Amino acid sequence: MNAQTDVERARFNMVEQQIRTWEVLDQNVLDLLFTVRREDFVLPQYRSLAFVDMEIPLTANAAGERMLAPKLEARMLQELTIKPADRILEVGTGSGYMTALLAKRGAHVTSVEINPELSASAAAKLAVHGITNVTLEVGDAARGWSSKAPYDVIVLTGSVPVLSEEFQRSLKPGGRMLAVVGEAPVMEARLITYAGAGAVAAVALFETCIPALRNAPQPERFVF
Repeated sequence: MNAQTDVERARFNMVEQQIRTWEVLDQNVLDLLFTVRREDFVLPQYRSLAFVDMEIPLTANAAGERMLAPKLEARMLQELTIKPADRILEVGTGSGYMTALLAKRGAHVTSVEINPELSASAAAKLAVHGITNVTLEVGDAARGWSSKAPYDVIVLTGSVPVLSEEFQRSLKPGGRMLAVVGEAPVMEARLITYAGAGAVAAVALFETCIPALRNAPQPERFVF
């Protein structure tokens, strides 16, 4: 059995054992996981872990930023129900893998990353995969990013203790936003839909715990 066969078996097992069992049943999403090769977006030293149910370090500093677990990436993608004409904002480019998945589903992705080295690395990986409907920007979008607003879809790849209302103002009517809100150890993934005229509907999807966005807004603390 050659190495490529081993990789494809690991990919298949990831989809069947981790992702499908986590209520990700949209066949278009599942098919995409076979098309966009996750192992191409991790550091070479972590390539063997590309399909493991864990958060893989994005830098040589293992204490630094990390990729979301595969099942979380897939579940986010499914819950956002992205349409081919959608314009998307991604906060936290990271490895560029989620960026690639979003770009394959929608019309255009604006992805903002606070770490310029990660943004440059993601740009190179996306170019190798021929993904061109992406604009990568470097900056701090933890409180919002309105330069190309309004958007049909917004996704935050890091958690926030408090969700800035600026994001809601950047959504088109009918737009959807997925954010993980809260503080460790209790956070929840929320799907927020903007109906227009200030009307917002929020649905709690599931509990999880992921690293926070750098400079994420903090709740006001009572001082006694």
